[in-house]
Amino acid sequence: MSIDHAGLAVVSGGMIGLALGATGGGGSLLAIPLLVYVLGMKVQPATVLSLMVVAASALIGVYQRRASGEVRVKPALIFSVTGVAGAWGGAFGHRFVREETVLLLFGLLMIVAAWQMWQRSGHVEGRVSDESCAERFPRSCWIKVSLIGAVVGLLTGFFGVGGGFVIVPALVLVLGFPMRMAVSTSLLIIALVAVGGVVGHLQTGQADWPLIGLLLLGSAFGMTGGSWVAHQLSPSVLTKSFAAVAIGVAIVMIIHNGTKLVGGNL
Repeated sequence: MSIDHAGLAVVSGGMIGLALGATGGGGSLLAIPLLVYVLGMKVQPATVLSLMVVAASALIGVYQRRASGEVRVKPALIFSVTGVAGAWGGAFGHRFVREETVLLLFGLLMIVAAWQMWQRSGHVEGRVSDESCAERFPRSCWIKVSLIGAVVGLLTGFFGVGGGFVIVPALVLVLGFPMRMAVSTSLLIIALVAVGGVVGHLQTGQADWPLIGLLLLGSAFGMTGGSWVAHQLSPSVLTKSFAAVAIGVAIVMIIHNGTKLVGGNL
C-alpha cells in the first residue's frame, strides 16, 4: 500500500466518522462511494469493509456519548435482535438480486422518509413523553421495533450500509424519539446490526485488515468532530441537514441506477 493510498484511507475514514457522529446515518451513506470511487475497491470487499468501519465507528460514538443519557440501550438491543438476523439474510441474498432495481426503489424510500423528517423539523422538541417508546415498552413498541429492526437489518446486510438513514427516521417518526436521542441510539443499533452483515459477507470473502486499521484511525478522529457538531447544532438544523443529505444521495442513486436499468433493457 502506497503512502498516498494510506493517506486517502485515513481521510476517507475521517469523513465517514464525521458524518456518522453528526447524523447517526450519513457515514454509512458515504462509506461505499468512498471505498469504491476514492480507494478503488470492488463492490463486494467494499461492502465488508463498509460494515466493519461503520460498526466500529458507531461504537466509538456510543462510548463518547455514554454519559449523556441519550443512548437508549433497551430499545437498541431489541431492535438489534431481529436486525442481526435480517443483516445476515441480506448479506446472503446480496449475490442473487439485481442491485440496480433494489437501489432504485430504496432511493424512493429514502426520499419519502427524509421529506417526512424535514416537515417534522419545524416542530418544537420537548421532553420525551412517558408513553414514548423511548421511555416505556408496551407490547406495541416491541412489535414496531422488531419489525423495523428486521427491515433495517436486510438493508444493512444487502447494501453494506449502517442503516442509520432508516433507523433515525424510524426512531423519530414511528417510536417518538427526540432527534438527538435517535441519533445517539442509532449508533448502538448500527454497531450491533452490522455484525450480522459482516458475518454473512465474510463467509464468501476476506477482509483487508491493514486498510481497515487506517480507516478506523481516521474515523476515530471524525467521530469526535461529528459528536461535537451534533451538540452545537439545534435539532431543527440537524434534522434538515440529515434530510438534505439523504435526499441528495437518493436522487443520485435513482438517476444512476435508473439509467443503468434503461440502458440494460435497450
